[in-house]
Amino acid sequence: MSRLPYSQLEIFLSIARQGSIRGAARALAISAPSVSQALKQLEARLGVPLFLRSTRKIELTEAGRALQTQAGPAFEALSLALEAAGDQGQVPSGRVRLTLPRFVYRLYFRPLFAEFCRRYPQIELEVSVDDRALDLIDEGFDLGIRMGDRIAEGMVARRIGPPMPDALFASPDYLAREGRPDTIASLKRHRLIQYRFIAANQLAPLELLDAGEGVRVEMANAMVVNDTDLMLDAAREGLGIGRFLAPLVQRDFDDGLLVPVLKPHWQSYPGLHLYFPQGAQKARRVRALIDFLAERPLVL
Repeated sequence: MSRLPYSQLEIFLSIARQGSIRGAARALAISAPSVSQALKQLEARLGVPLFLRSTRKIELTEAGRALQTQAGPAFEALSLALEAAGDQGQVPSGRVRLTLPRFVYRLYFRPLFAEFCRRYPQIELEVSVDDRALDLIDEGFDLGIRMGDRIAEGMVARRIGPPMPDALFASPDYLAREGRPDTIASLKRHRLIQYRFIAANQLAPLELLDAGEGVRVEMANAMVVNDTDLMLDAAREGLGIGRFLAPLVQRDFDDGLLVPVLKPHWQSYPGLHLYFPQGAQKARRVRALIDFLAERPLVL
């Protein structure tokens, strides 16, 4: 078998990432027939189908999944190496795709992005505000920001913020009506405004510190939400006890709209981390954003 053309592999990975031939065509800025033809040529070369096609969707076959898993990271590394070689002596330019949760945008990134865009006018910054934990390579992102340093193999994490407490709180009206819990055990008499992770479709466990040890606390739910703004609104309305990162609730504490509950028992989460594929910093356009953010860590 002759060597596989670079462009055919790029098109295959884009179809897998976008979930459709038309999506890949848009992402690569080429025609849909050209994408379809390149895929047919690649499948003919390999002698196996890479996708199962129907009128409604396109799905990877077992061979396609194997190729994506094994070739995806290698292709990304090769692309970055080629880009880095072409970057020598040039002004950073091109598109940089960043993903981050809504709370990270509000707490950290909102006052920074305009400065970055003005400093690097030849970089097209694309920001996706998404609370899901995304696979950067599969989703086509250059880097992301999220809590903690637990990352997939082949990724690099760089801390850009200190640990943050996970606060419990309620409105003054709620506490006047239901009483203020003074022990972890007393929380059983209260109801929690619960958060559901969108991607995993799981409820966020409530963990508190008891004599320095982490314990999981079970409470009845007053409401279940998948949006942090709704979490705060529900707590302000006195529907139950809310929980969110303390820095994002501090203004409500200062204004008296919400009241901290059981503060000595709050757990802390690892700080914000910038994460990106190994070798990504070799591309000048990506390294520009990495260095920019690393020089501006979150200060609480």
